[in-house]
Amino acid sequence: MANKIKHLGIVENIQGSYVRVRIQQTSACSSCSVKGHCNASETKEKLIDVYNRNNLDCQVGDQVWIVGATSMGMKAVWLAFGFPFLILLSVLFIAMRLTDGNEAFSALVALVMLIPYYLIIYMCRNKLSRTFVFVLETIK
Repeated sequence: MANKIKHLGIVENIQGSYVRVRIQQTSACSSCSVKGHCNASETKEKLIDVYNRNNLDCQVGDQVWIVGATSMGMKAVWLAFGFPFLILLSVLFIAMRLTDGNEAFSALVALVMLIPYYLIIYMCRNKLSRTFVFVLETIK
C-alpha cells in the first residue's frame, strides 16, 4: 500500500474503458481546524481520465478510488522541475564561462534553453499520457 497514490473521486463520464473522474485536490493544511480563517488552505477540482483495467461496474455519480504508483509522482516531479532546473543551471554556468561573466545575457540564454525542453515535453504528451496511468478501484 505504501507505493500507491490513492484519491477518492466521483465518476463524471464513461467512454468505453476510460472513465472521467472528478477529484478534489486539497492542500496539506486543508485538514487544519482554523483553515476557515487562513488564506493558505485551498482546494481545486480536477478531472482525470482513468483506465478501467479491471472492468469495474460503475455508473455516473459513483464514488471510486483512483490509484497510481508513487513512482509516477516522482517521475512527474523530475520532468516538471528536476530536469529543467539542471538544464537551467548547466546552461547558465556554460554561458557565464563563454561570455566572460555577462550575467544578464547568460541568464537570458539559460531561460531560452528551457523552451526546447518544454516543446519536446509537449510533443511527447501522448507517450507521456501512456506512462502516467491511473486505474480504478471500488470503495470497500
